[in-house]
Formats: sequence, structure tokens, C-alpha cells
Amino acid sequence: MKILMIEDNQSVAEMMGMFFQKESWDVVNAYDGEEGLNAFKADPDGFDIITLDLNLPTMDGMQVAKEIRAISETVPLIMLTARDSESDQVLGLELGADDYVTKPFSPMTLVARIKALHRRAEVTETVPAGAVPETTTEDDDFDVVTPHFQLSSKTREAILAGKPIEGLTPKEFDLLRTLAKSPKQVFSREQLLQLVWDYEYYGDERTVDAHIKKLRQKIEKVGPQVIQTVWGVGYKFDDSELDG
Repeated sequence: MKILMIEDNQSVAEMMGMFFQKESWDVVNAYDGEEGLNAFKADPDGFDIITLDLNLPTMDGMQVAKEIRAISETVPLIMLTARDSESDQVLGLELGADDYVTKPFSPMTLVARIKALHRRAEVTETVPAGAVPETTTEDDDFDVVTPHFQLSSKTREAILAGKPIEGLTPKEFDLLRTLAKSPKQVFSREQLLQLVWDYEYYGDERTVDAHIKKLRQKIEKVGPQVIQTVWGVGYKFDDSELDG
């Protein structure tokens, strides 16, 4: 695995570098926002994970995240932040971060988060970045099928009403798959955290809300909204409205 670590605190970068080395991971360090963005632009397909500090010189981490997502909607991105405000964390997720870790953090915590995110992202290698999957009417090619929706965990295709839902991040895809596997079943935020994030998330329910918001925006580009809010409970998948 190759990691781009955009972190202005050199001691943190060096410490994490030792832990990454123990995992036999390669790391490219960038010590300010502009340097990190340029490193990604130079090799946008060369990194398996990006860790991005929020407070950076030359270019704020939020702006870097926005620029990275304009280039790639799917590269896994973990934000590192010393800020503890809910608004900063939610904004980071809405800008496209798949996860965030609040400083100070245990190095093993970050390693565990990276492993968890990479496990879910690595199968996307079967579909090149930016490619539009070829649609098919053979239900056997998909492991989740509803009257108007098909999803393949192998190829990471998600098709609504015959149109591919493009640019899903690993977490967005897993959220959609979890909901669609049980149409009309209502999932609480706590359940989704347990099913989609395979590590302790300490009850951070706003993470689910931020990812649902981004997922809905991508669904709405191809058809009616099939992710519905059940107020006071959680979320469900329902494509029955497309019958009309």
C-alpha cells in the first residue's frame, strides 16, 4: 500500500512513518497543503490512501480535500484534525473525507482506520477510476437486485433505473449496499455504524448523516431518491416509488 500523508507536524509524520514501515507500507510525506495537492496531482492513480491534516500552511486542509475530490471521487481520504468542533468534522466529511481522526490519536488507531478503509476500497481496482460501467440486464451478474436497482460487490457497480450511479466512495458504496440488501428495512444510525464501519466509532452518528447526504446527491443525478429518512429512527432503501 502507498500512502500520501499531508501533515505539517514533522514529528507526527516521522512517528507514523515508523508504524507504516512496520506494515511494509510506502509513504510520501508532504508538509503543507500546496505540496500535498501537487504530489497528488503528479500521480493521482498512485496512492491507495491519503491522510490529510486539517490545519495546514499555504492551503487549508478543507480546500485540499475539495481539490482532491475534484480530481478523484474515489481515492480513500482520512482527515486528521486537532479541532474538536462538530461543524469542522461534518464539513470535512461533506467535502469528501471517508473518515476522520481527532488529534491526539494513537498511531495504532490510525493504522487500524487505514486498514479498514483499504479493505473496503481495494476491490474498486476492478473498475478503473472515471470509467462508466457497462450496464447489463442479467441479474446473475449482481448480488443485490430490487425492481429498479442492481448492485455488484465484485465490480462496484450500482445501477438505478438503468443508469450507473457514478463516483461512489468506498463508504458510500457500502452504505448503499447495506441499505439495498434489505429494502424497506429501517436501519438506525448505530446499526449502520456497526455494519459499514468495521471498527469502534464511539457513537459518532453525524458520520452516517454526512455520508448519506453525499450518497443522496449522487443518486439524484440519475433518478428519484431511494434513500429515505425515517424520522427519529434512521434510514431505509425504497425504490417502490419508481413503479409509478
